[in-house]
Amino acid sequence: MNGASREALAAARERLDALTNSTSVDAAQLADELAAVTALLDREAGLRRVLTDPAQPAEAKAELVQRLIGAQVSGATADLVAGMARSRWSQTRDLVDALEELANIADLTAAEKTGTLDDAEDELFRFGRIVSSSTELRAALTDRAAGTAAKTELLHRLLGGRAKPVTERLVARLVTAPRGRSLESGLESLSKLAAERRDRMVAVVTSAVPLSDGQKQRLGAALAKLYGRRMHLNLDVDPEVVGGIRVQVGDEVINGSLADRLEEAARRMAS
Repeated sequence: MNGASREALAAARERLDALTNSTSVDAAQLADELAAVTALLDREAGLRRVLTDPAQPAEAKAELVQRLIGAQVSGATADLVAGMARSRWSQTRDLVDALEELANIADLTAAEKTGTLDDAEDELFRFGRIVSSSTELRAALTDRAAGTAAKTELLHRLLGGRAKPVTERLVARLVTAPRGRSLESGLESLSKLAAERRDRMVAVVTSAVPLSDGQKQRLGAALAKLYGRRMHLNLDVDPEVVGGIRVQVGDEVINGSLADRLEEAARRMAS
């Protein structure tokens, strides 16, 4: 997002944080309701255009939101969406993208409150790896001819009882309403949001053999000092990886053996 949309999303995220910090607000319920509003606006192009039309008075758009959804969702959700309607958006699609992001953040916040955020983050990463390695599974989950119920049932068979409920909810929403994204990019976005809840960066670490606990701790500490932020390691094993290890942080890729990279990290920190 650019310009006005970026500012509007930042303001909406602040309002969401204020809501979910309250013990009277159920973050999981908020997530479900925001997801339902996302689906509504994704279907209704005309309504989308009205709510993002800069020529329309802000209060009139907020009142329209309250009339349309005020009786179907909680007051917290209606007020949050009405506030977003008051904001200016650079593109019509940005409002829907922002609502979807807030729904996902609310679900991750609920996981954080129950102490399951780390598990959800790891499960999203592992599921992404499974999808990437299985052409058949990816085809089944992205088949446009398959109905929502069939995809939801497949995901429940795959994740039910094996992953946290929040992970299953997030993945199910992504699979049943991809909104033009690839499954892989959607899962990556969810992983980044989960890491952000902990104010951490994500390092995808692929090694030829599993790393020991000591190696993981040293690598995480070295990367955290290099990048100036706490680091979450998503670990994968690939015997074919060149140099013994591959580390990707955002767009930056580091190749080389673990020992070499740790030594280099130590030298850079000392300089």
